[in-house]
Amino acid sequence: MATPVPYFSLNNGLKIPAIGMGCWMGDVGGGPAVEEMCANALKNGYRHLDTAFGYGNEEHVGKAVRESGIPRNEIFVTTKLWNDCHHKVKEAFEQSLNNLGLDYIDLYLMHWPMAQIDDIVLGPEEHPTIVDTWKEMEKLLETGKVKSIGVSNFGIKPLKRLLSQCKVVPVTNQVESHPCLPYLELKNLCEENGILITAYSPLGQSNRVFLADPDMIKIAESHQVTPAQVAMSWAVQRGTVAIPKSANLERMRQNISLVTLSDKEMDLVTSLHKKPGMHRSLLAYHHDGGVVFGWTYKQLDWPMDKGGFVIDQENNCILRSKTHPTSFHRKWPVTSQAPLTHFPMTRQNQCSGSSPSIPLTSFCAQTSLPLTSSLQLKIQSSV
Repeated sequence: MATPVPYFSLNNGLKIPAIGMGCWMGDVGGGPAVEEMCANALKNGYRHLDTAFGYGNEEHVGKAVRESGIPRNEIFVTTKLWNDCHHKVKEAFEQSLNNLGLDYIDLYLMHWPMAQIDDIVLGPEEHPTIVDTWKEMEKLLETGKVKSIGVSNFGIKPLKRLLSQCKVVPVTNQVESHPCLPYLELKNLCEENGILITAYSPLGQSNRVFLADPDMIKIAESHQVTPAQVAMSWAVQRGTVAIPKSANLERMRQNISLVTLSDKEMDLVTSLHKKPGMHRSLLAYHHDGGVVFGWTYKQLDWPMDKGGFVIDQENNCILRSKTHPTSFHRKWPVTSQAPLTHFPMTRQNQCSGSSPSIPLTSFCAQTSLPLTSSLQLKIQSSV
């Protein structure tokens, strides 16, 4: 039987389940598959579903909530504002609310800090800036249709800029986070301001290198659980909300079955990123010369080099792998597996409805990844 999922308090006094079900299916949409996944998640103890307009599946997530038989106030629903509607916050929010078919949304996030108008990505100082967009999001609270607002993918400098000018402090900053990417400095800043870190891809999507780490395996064996359960337990125990995604019923249940780690075990997992080649993002959107959805790592204030490898700020270098020294010259290990069949450049255009993307073959060419049969098999497998 799954351990009851703990709750964290937000800075506005509301509660959020510490584990949620992420609803990004690896490509825009998901339809009946995401609906079934959410329905199964709710049956198995989940009370937190995380979607976004850009995922293209709000309708199916909302349907799973409505048909669950669980009182609405017991389910926490998060969705997000996509980049192409930073200048139309109210309209975009109403569209998401209508898509979900719910009376209110528990948490509405600014999905990325960059705005996009007519397929042109704007710079940090161009209108609407993150501050302009946030002020419009603050107005949504007055409608009673959303209970909390927050941000996603914000580095330290953009977050400090927002905090210096906002009336409402974000309740959360949702970022990729796991043992390879603990974001210790960003986490400290968030905690100083009462902001929870929400970790997306807490298990690394399909590139789960840390789950094979000897220390992770040793800890898992001592608790008679899987390394993934150790990673989930670590995430929650360090005070972060974690939103893994799995359509597999057994793994779904395992992800909310937590164990209590000792201080020594917590330190071991927290320090895992210090091992050569481990301090890095594990996602596939790191391509095209260190640009993510139109902004450079510098604009995002992500301390990374090409491929998402974190730069050692003291020595201005990347710790290299002894087993794959050439992979770090390329800034992406040749053993990495891309989780997408298509890489959406704008996920989905919230205002126009279009969803441009580039084929996986083109994505692999940009990232120097070979399109092999094992890669194709990895794409088709369920997370």
